[in-house]
Amino acid sequence: MMKKKLEELSGRIGYEFREEALFVHAMTHSTYSNEKGYPKTGSNERLEFLGDAVLEICSSDYLYHMYPEMEEGELSKLRASIVCEPTLADLARSLKIGDCLLLGKGEEKTGGRFRDSILSDAVEALIGAIYLDGGFANAKEFVDRFVMDDIEHKKLFYDSKTILQEMVQGWESQSNAKEDHTLKYELISEEGPDHAKVFTAQVRIGETIYATGKGSSKKGAEQKAAYETILLLKKR
Repeated sequence: MMKKKLEELSGRIGYEFREEALFVHAMTHSTYSNEKGYPKTGSNERLEFLGDAVLEICSSDYLYHMYPEMEEGELSKLRASIVCEPTLADLARSLKIGDCLLLGKGEEKTGGRFRDSILSDAVEALIGAIYLDGGFANAKEFVDRFVMDDIEHKKLFYDSKTILQEMVQGWESQSNAKEDHTLKYELISEEGPDHAKVFTAQVRIGETIYATGKGSSKKGAEQKAAYETILLLKKR
């Protein structure tokens, strides 16, 4: 079953591993490694460490050449918006990486297969594995194709709370002073055990509720709610 899932993932990413053990290693979470009595290096954490460094140089190179007039500070901010945990986790979901993860029984039961932190780490581990298996060019091809796509969309998500605040302030300057345009984020639910919380937040502008968002933290839930609100307002 695992072999079939890895073959399907290989097809989705367009890369075939010469050393399949590296592929499996990238999908091995520490809880599974510990449960099986593997040595401390048996999980994907070392590959994640390597992949994080490869991702930084690949994304930096891409942005440096894509935006020749952009200053260092803006480049750093843009890179942060693209390689942050939520965007990498979304990439993992789109590639169905969660289906291929080897997790300990406890982690499996508490929803680890869907957790942002585990999914984003798996993406970095996968990049590290591709780098070791096929060299820098193949790793960069993966990053350019999957991580650096749709940059404006990812930047919008990363900056969603700031952008929404600016939109609301624009309304206030153009409308009747008596209208209430107070922007509020309200936590409406908190579910799951302490180590695997799922928060749901909603955006309220004045007396109107616009959108909700879920996240592994209050900040993450608010960010998603702000992003969904922006998309809703753009449609209108």
